[in-house]
Amino acid sequence: MHPLVCPACGERGSAPDVVDPEGGRAFLACARCAHREPFARLPLYCLAGPSGTGKSTVARLLVPRVADRVVLLEQDLLWRPGFDDPAGAHREFRTAWLHLAAAIGQSGRPVLLAGTVVPPELEPLPERALFRGVHYLALTAPADVLAARLRARPAWRGWDEPRIAETLEYAAWLAGAAASLDPPVTLLDTAGLDAADVVPRVEDWLDGLGVRTRRMR
Repeated sequence: MHPLVCPACGERGSAPDVVDPEGGRAFLACARCAHREPFARLPLYCLAGPSGTGKSTVARLLVPRVADRVVLLEQDLLWRPGFDDPAGAHREFRTAWLHLAAAIGQSGRPVLLAGTVVPPELEPLPERALFRGVHYLALTAPADVLAARLRARPAWRGWDEPRIAETLEYAAWLAGAAASLDPPVTLLDTAGLDAADVVPRVEDWLDGLGVRTRRMR
Protein backbone atom coordinates (compact mmCIF):
# COMPACT_ATOMS: atom_id res chain seq x y z
CA MET A 1 0.00 0.00 0.00
CA HIS A 2 1.40 3.38 -1.04
CA PRO A 3 0.67 5.94 1.69
CA LEU A 4 -0.05 8.68 -0.86
CA VAL A 5 -2.44 6.76 -3.14
CA CYS A 6 -6.08 6.33 -2.14
CA PRO A 7 -7.20 2.70 -2.69
CA ALA A 8 -10.80 3.86 -3.18
CA CYS A 9 -10.55 6.59 -5.84
CA GLY A 10 -6.93 6.23 -6.95
CA GLU A 11 -6.06 9.87 -6.26
CA ARG A 12 -2.44 10.57 -5.30
CA GLY A 13 -1.87 13.14 -2.59
CA SER A 14 1.19 15.31 -2.09
CA ALA A 15 1.58 14.33 1.59
CA PRO A 16 0.04 11.68 3.83
CA ASP A 17 -3.02 12.74 5.83
CA VAL A 18 -2.89 10.60 8.96
CA VAL A 19 -5.90 10.53 11.28
CA ASP A 20 -4.82 9.03 14.59
CA PRO A 21 -7.30 9.71 17.40
CA GLU A 22 -5.88 9.22 20.87
CA GLY A 23 -6.55 5.68 21.97
CA GLY A 24 -8.11 4.86 18.60
CA ARG A 25 -7.17 3.27 15.32
CA ALA A 26 -5.11 5.19 12.77
CA PHE A 27 -6.30 5.87 9.22
CA LEU A 28 -4.98 7.41 6.03
CA ALA A 29 -7.53 9.96 4.84
CA CYS A 30 -8.17 10.92 1.21
CA ALA A 31 -8.82 14.62 0.55
CA ARG A 32 -10.71 13.86 -2.66
CA CYS A 33 -13.22 11.16 -1.68
CA ALA A 34 -12.92 11.22 2.15
CA HIS A 35 -12.11 7.50 2.21
CA ARG A 36 -10.34 6.36 5.37
CA GLU A 37 -7.99 3.43 5.03
CA PRO A 38 -6.94 1.58 8.23
CA PHE A 39 -3.24 2.13 8.81
CA ALA A 40 -0.78 0.50 11.22
CA ARG A 41 1.14 3.52 12.57
CA LEU A 42 4.22 1.87 14.11
CA PRO A 43 7.45 3.31 15.50
CA LEU A 44 10.60 3.58 13.41
CA TYR A 45 13.94 2.65 14.98
CA CYS A 46 17.18 4.10 13.60
CA LEU A 47 20.62 2.60 14.21
CA ALA A 48 22.55 5.69 13.22
CA GLY A 49 25.97 7.28 13.53
CA PRO A 50 28.81 8.42 11.25
CA SER A 51 30.40 6.16 8.68
CA GLY A 52 33.06 3.94 10.21
CA THR A 53 31.32 3.31 13.54
CA GLY A 54 30.35 -0.27 12.68
CA LYS A 55 26.66 0.05 11.78
CA SER A 56 26.74 -2.45 8.90
CA THR A 57 28.65 -5.10 10.83
CA VAL A 58 26.46 -4.71 13.91
CA ALA A 59 23.32 -4.81 11.76
CA ARG A 60 24.41 -8.09 10.16
CA LEU A 61 24.90 -9.69 13.58
CA LEU A 62 21.61 -8.29 14.85
CA VAL A 63 19.43 -9.87 12.17
CA PRO A 64 18.96 -13.33 13.75
CA ARG A 65 18.29 -11.74 17.15
CA VAL A 66 15.59 -9.31 16.07
CA ALA A 67 14.13 -10.87 12.92
CA ASP A 68 10.96 -11.99 14.70
CA ARG A 69 10.23 -8.47 15.99
CA VAL A 70 11.58 -5.91 13.51
CA VAL A 71 12.63 -5.76 9.87
CA LEU A 72 16.27 -4.65 9.78
CA LEU A 73 17.34 -2.82 6.63
CA GLU A 74 20.45 -0.91 5.64
CA GLN A 75 19.93 2.61 4.34
CA ASP A 76 22.39 2.19 1.44
CA LEU A 77 20.15 -0.41 -0.19
CA LEU A 78 18.09 2.37 -1.78
CA TRP A 79 20.93 4.74 -2.63
CA ARG A 80 21.08 5.80 -6.28
CA PRO A 81 22.93 8.74 -7.92
CA GLY A 82 19.59 10.50 -8.42
CA PHE A 83 19.27 10.84 -4.65
CA ASP A 84 22.56 12.74 -4.35
CA ASP A 85 21.13 16.11 -3.29
CA PRO A 86 23.12 17.43 -0.31
CA ALA A 87 21.70 20.95 -0.75
CA GLY A 88 18.21 19.55 -0.24
CA ALA A 89 19.29 17.34 2.69
CA HIS A 90 18.69 14.32 0.42
CA ARG A 91 14.97 14.80 0.92
CA GLU A 92 13.87 12.41 -1.86
CA PHE A 93 16.08 9.69 -0.39
CA ARG A 94 14.67 10.23 3.11
CA THR A 95 11.11 10.32 1.80
CA ALA A 96 11.59 7.07 -0.12
CA TRP A 97 12.81 5.36 3.04
CA LEU A 98 9.88 6.64 5.12
CA HIS A 99 7.41 5.40 2.51
CA LEU A 100 9.09 1.98 2.41
CA ALA A 101 9.31 1.64 6.20
CA ALA A 102 5.66 2.64 6.60
CA ALA A 103 4.59 0.10 3.97
CA ILE A 104 6.58 -2.67 5.67
CA GLY A 105 4.94 -1.69 8.95
CA GLN A 106 1.56 -2.73 7.60
CA SER A 107 2.72 -6.33 8.12
CA GLY A 108 2.78 -5.64 11.86
CA ARG A 109 6.55 -5.34 12.27
CA PRO A 110 8.40 -2.03 12.52
CA VAL A 111 11.62 -1.25 10.67
CA LEU A 112 15.05 -0.90 12.25
CA LEU A 113 16.92 1.28 9.76
CA ALA A 114 20.72 1.20 9.87
CA GLY A 115 22.18 4.34 8.34
CA THR A 116 23.49 7.85 8.80
CA VAL A 117 20.37 9.74 9.81
CA VAL A 118 19.49 12.27 12.51
CA PRO A 119 16.22 13.94 13.63
CA PRO A 120 16.63 17.18 11.62
CA GLU A 121 16.58 15.07 8.43
CA LEU A 122 13.36 13.18 9.22
CA GLU A 123 11.28 15.12 11.72
CA PRO A 124 10.36 18.05 9.38
CA LEU A 125 9.16 15.77 6.56
CA PRO A 126 5.39 15.29 6.05
CA GLU A 127 5.98 11.52 5.89
CA ARG A 128 7.13 11.59 9.52
CA ALA A 129 3.41 11.49 10.39
CA LEU A 130 3.33 7.87 9.21
CA PHE A 131 5.09 6.78 12.44
CA ARG A 132 4.08 6.99 16.08
CA GLY A 133 7.65 7.86 16.99
CA VAL A 134 11.17 7.71 15.62
CA HIS A 135 13.90 6.53 17.98
CA TYR A 136 17.63 7.02 17.37
CA LEU A 137 20.67 5.15 18.66
CA ALA A 138 23.92 6.49 17.17
CA LEU A 139 27.17 4.54 17.24
CA THR A 140 30.20 6.75 17.80
CA ALA A 141 33.99 6.50 18.05
CA PRO A 142 36.90 8.92 18.67
CA ALA A 143 38.14 10.87 15.65
CA ASP A 144 41.41 8.95 15.33
CA VAL A 145 39.58 5.62 15.38
CA LEU A 146 37.07 6.75 12.75
CA ALA A 147 39.79 8.14 10.50
CA ALA A 148 41.81 4.92 10.66
CA ARG A 149 38.76 2.79 9.87
CA LEU A 150 37.77 4.96 6.90
CA ARG A 151 41.30 5.04 5.46
CA ALA A 152 41.37 1.23 5.60
CA ARG A 153 38.31 0.90 3.38
CA PRO A 154 38.65 -0.30 -0.24
CA ALA A 155 39.50 2.40 -2.78
CA TRP A 156 36.22 1.94 -4.69
CA ARG A 157 34.35 3.44 -1.73
CA GLY A 158 35.99 6.79 -2.35
CA TRP A 159 37.20 7.73 1.13
CA ASP A 160 39.68 10.47 0.32
CA GLU A 161 40.97 12.90 2.95
CA PRO A 162 38.38 15.66 2.35
CA ARG A 163 35.55 13.18 2.75
CA ILE A 164 37.12 11.79 5.92
CA ALA A 165 37.49 15.31 7.32
CA GLU A 166 33.81 15.99 6.57
CA THR A 167 32.81 12.82 8.41
CA LEU A 168 34.91 13.73 11.44
CA GLU A 169 33.26 17.15 11.52
CA TYR A 170 29.84 15.51 11.39
CA ALA A 171 30.81 13.08 14.17
CA ALA A 172 31.94 15.96 16.39
CA TRP A 173 28.68 17.82 15.76
CA LEU A 174 26.60 14.75 16.60
CA ALA A 175 28.54 14.10 19.81
CA GLY A 176 27.84 17.63 20.99
CA ALA A 177 24.26 17.95 19.76
CA ALA A 178 22.78 14.49 20.42
CA ALA A 179 21.17 15.25 23.77
CA SER A 180 19.59 18.50 22.58
CA LEU A 181 18.06 17.18 19.35
CA ASP A 182 14.32 16.55 19.14
CA PRO A 183 13.96 13.70 19.81
CA PRO A 184 17.30 13.18 21.59
CA VAL A 185 19.78 10.75 20.11
CA THR A 186 21.27 8.08 22.36
CA LEU A 187 25.02 7.65 21.82
CA LEU A 188 26.99 4.41 22.05
CA ASP A 189 30.79 4.60 21.81
CA THR A 190 32.13 1.59 19.91
CA ALA A 191 35.84 2.28 20.44
CA GLY A 192 37.53 -0.73 22.02
CA LEU A 193 34.47 -2.93 21.40
CA ASP A 194 34.10 -5.76 18.93
CA ALA A 195 30.88 -5.75 16.92
CA ALA A 196 29.75 -8.76 18.95
CA ASP A 197 30.10 -6.63 22.10
CA VAL A 198 28.02 -3.82 20.60
CA VAL A 199 25.10 -6.08 19.62
CA PRO A 200 23.80 -6.75 23.17
CA ARG A 201 23.95 -3.03 23.90
CA VAL A 202 21.74 -2.36 20.88
CA GLU A 203 19.43 -5.09 22.13
CA ASP A 204 19.28 -3.36 25.52
CA TRP A 205 18.24 -0.16 23.76
CA LEU A 206 15.51 -1.94 21.82
CA ASP A 207 14.33 -3.75 24.94
CA GLY A 208 14.03 -0.41 26.71
CA LEU A 209 11.72 0.77 23.93
CA GLY A 210 9.50 -2.29 24.27
CA VAL A 211 11.00 -4.37 21.45
CA ARG A 212 11.74 -7.70 23.09
CA THR A 213 14.63 -9.24 21.19
CA ARG A 214 15.51 -12.90 20.89
CA ARG A 215 18.55 -13.15 23.16
CA MET A 216 21.18 -15.63 21.97
CA ARG A 217 23.78 -16.53 24.57
